[in-house]
Amino acid sequence: MRVVMRLLISCCSLFLFFLDSFPLCGVLMGTVREYDKEDGSKTYHAEVRLKGYSPQRACFRTRTLAKKWIQDTESSIRDGRYFHVAEAKKHTVKDLIERFVTQWLPQFPQRVVRQTAYLEWWKNRLGHLLLSKLTPSVIAEARDALLTEMTTRQALRNPSTVNRYLAAFSRALTIAMKEWEWLDDSPMRKVSKPSEGKGRNRLLSIEEKNRLLDACKLSPNPHLLPIVSLALLTGMRFGEIVGLKWEDIDYANKIITLENTKNGERRMLPLTDAIREIFALCRQTDIVSGLIFKPTSPTNRSGVVDIRNAFLKALKTAQITELRFHDLRHAAASYLAMNGATQGELMAILGHKTPTMTRRYAHYSQKHIANVMERTQANLLGGGD
Repeated sequence: MRVVMRLLISCCSLFLFFLDSFPLCGVLMGTVREYDKEDGSKTYHAEVRLKGYSPQRACFRTRTLAKKWIQDTESSIRDGRYFHVAEAKKHTVKDLIERFVTQWLPQFPQRVVRQTAYLEWWKNRLGHLLLSKLTPSVIAEARDALLTEMTTRQALRNPSTVNRYLAAFSRALTIAMKEWEWLDDSPMRKVSKPSEGKGRNRLLSIEEKNRLLDACKLSPNPHLLPIVSLALLTGMRFGEIVGLKWEDIDYANKIITLENTKNGERRMLPLTDAIREIFALCRQTDIVSGLIFKPTSPTNRSGVVDIRNAFLKALKTAQITELRFHDLRHAAASYLAMNGATQGELMAILGHKTPTMTRRYAHYSQKHIANVMERTQANLLGGGD
């Protein structure tokens, strides 16, 4: 009986050994060949073959190193990791970025221009590297270079912009890992992002708002006043405003549909009387079809209205400093919060996916509540019956 048991155990062990040595995809075969060099020394060529894949080869100065490479390679193949590494040795960062820009990015037209610019920076800096050489330390060094470079406006690139560069490259690496199997893992996962701080909190006062609108009325640019007014009334981003088409305005149901939003999701806003008057003003500027705000300059090839210079001149006329166009979105959200808009309502209007971004306007809502309580308590303590 003992002999039979030992025989069964031996057979099971032998079966498990062969099962481990024969993957489902084929038979692993590793060999080492010794060759004599002209100088009298020896070199050892290691080779691992697997059915369905091209042979994997490497040269070593000792037989021990060659055997070690075969063992490591076979182990990686059994774990399903090796051929990702082999693919990483075939493709460069330039290959990855060019494929991503031509095949994947066009699915999101609103991201193409900006993200292509971000990825072009990475291609110029790291495009020559094989993906197998793209380590977290290499990316971290590039991140630090981004932080110390001067922009076209002769200013240091701020951390939030650097994070956008990192996010664009990270997305390309993730697609290469998950869909193309060029990488076993994304090296970006181990790279920390610069702290962005608390962000801007520039509130446009009511008085400043009135001065700005008056200055916009004096501008020779016919698009400036309606675009600024829409930003203040709706909190729409600049890209969302200039991307509006007449077909997005549903006058019958009083709805504005935003197709090209930052997060790629459709958003709807009510078509109020004040907004309807702005669109009526737009029709008076001879904008006929397609885009509501159609470029008027013959030198404009982007297809997007440019009001930057007109906006800066209006700010100067209104004597308003340290204000950016995006601050108008914050101003709109602040006005809504001060008039009692809830966090959920602000999220719906501004298109925020999470409450984190909307929470910054909570203190304006609290001020509104405090004013209501102050008025109520003053009436209660003022001797009313």
